[in-house]
Amino acid sequence: MKLNVKVYSDGAKLADMKAVAAKGLVEGFTTNPSLMKAAGITDYLAFAKEAVATFPDQSISFEVFGNTPERMLAEAKVLAALGKHVAVKVPIIRASGDDNTAVITALSDAGVQVNVTAITTLQEVKLAVDALNPKTGGIVSVFAGRIADTGVDPMPMMKQSAELCHAKANVELLWASTRESINVIQANETGCDIITVPPKILNKLDKFGKDAFQVSVDTVKTFDQDIAELGFTIPVEVG
Repeated sequence: MKLNVKVYSDGAKLADMKAVAAKGLVEGFTTNPSLMKAAGITDYLAFAKEAVATFPDQSISFEVFGNTPERMLAEAKVLAALGKHVAVKVPIIRASGDDNTAVITALSDAGVQVNVTAITTLQEVKLAVDALNPKTGGIVSVFAGRIADTGVDPMPMMKQSAELCHAKANVELLWASTRESINVIQANETGCDIITVPPKILNKLDKFGKDAFQVSVDTVKTFDQDIAELGFTIPVEVG
């Protein structure tokens, strides 16, 4: 299936990143603090340096940890210095609710590729786009999956977000917090430039185009195999 959207891997386990790269499934990588916690990362910079060296030709995003503008700016400079293909993730807001547009603009004006993250509203999309320098470009990451978690269809917002992002040169829209493989198709349909996908879902993409009846047959075969391995029986009287 031909897609216009670029697929990035979302995670912080180097072995998984290498595996999906070897399969030719992705064009880049994204990470975040929660993924690093889940992966058991204990030395952030050591992990980042190894990842940059392992994937020298593919976009890779690392997030700042600081919660003050001064700290974020200092951390962003360290991360950006790791490689020209590194994008620095900066949340659109802090836990206080204050926005980080001044930080984003300062970095973007200095030539740092910024991946503006944790976006869930159109107003935040507008703030992110306005803060990015078109000469430098950047990524606007909308957490479509987290929007869907609230019971709201993210598709209309993603279409509107694409229009806002593409009104400025070199700004790309990223579909984040992917929950299922159909999101790749949805991201493509709504005009997203990138979708970031965890390895578990990436490994399902080879099912695209598979005949629905064959899916049914394969499902029953899996049931039969699991039943055999469990050794379960239901006592019945036959005849």
